[in-house]
Amino acid sequence: MTVRVLLADDQALVRAGFRGLLARTRDVAVVGEAATGDEAVRLAKATHPDVILMDIRMPGTDGITATRLIVADPAISDCRVIILTTFDTDEYLFAALRAGASGFLTKEIEPSELRRAVAAAERPLP
Repeated sequence: MTVRVLLADDQALVRAGFRGLLARTRDVAVVGEAATGDEAVRLAKATHPDVILMDIRMPGTDGITATRLIVADPAISDCRVIILTTFDTDEYLFAALRAGASGFLTKEIEPSELRRAVAAAERPLP
């Protein structure tokens, strides 16, 4: 089964890097890219991804608020959101988890760790 991934980050270069990495990952397909939290919510409704890689800080609606909106919407609440950030703080970690994120990673992770996180987030909980 192919894991469908939505990328949400306000920096085009970051999205391109994640897209390139995931393109070389078997059974993963990037189904959309968003530059804002609002766009991420709209694209999640349109594409129904399995996993969303969401930047925590974006202009307008941030990743925490977008995660909360996605998790609260019954039509897309089964999407797993992994928060990505350059800011490794407890405040952001706890905010992400309270919003309903399935994971929290810093952007400095190794490519293999990102691949594992996407695969793990897609699996149903026991």
